[in-house]
Amino acid sequence: MAIFKYALNQDNIELQASNWSGLEEMFINGKRVSRKLNFSQHSKHNLTLKDGKAATLLLLLDPSTEQLVCHIYKQNNLVASLKQGKKELYRSRQLTQQAILSIGLMLVFFLTFN
Repeated sequence: MAIFKYALNQDNIELQASNWSGLEEMFINGKRVSRKLNFSQHSKHNLTLKDGKAATLLLLLDPSTEQLVCHIYKQNNLVASLKQGKKELYRSRQLTQQAILSIGLMLVFFLTFN
């Protein structure tokens, strides 16, 4: 799971993107304002901030660096560019795989002895 957090004026923005399920969720000040499935290498989330101004979050996977990048725009002006590198993405995948394997082993154990 990739998580991007950014404080934009009076708003705390958080974008969560699952590299397994494709689910993306965007939160403003802890409240979910956008949710969608995305299996492409880029996506776009539009939102309105407390001050009434429009903002856009663009999420893309850079094929040359294998980094996940989140560009934040306010009124079509780039405000921030947040990145998560390949190590973080692989670590997230590895933890998810280990959790699935552990659950599977526990199920086999319980089914064998019951």
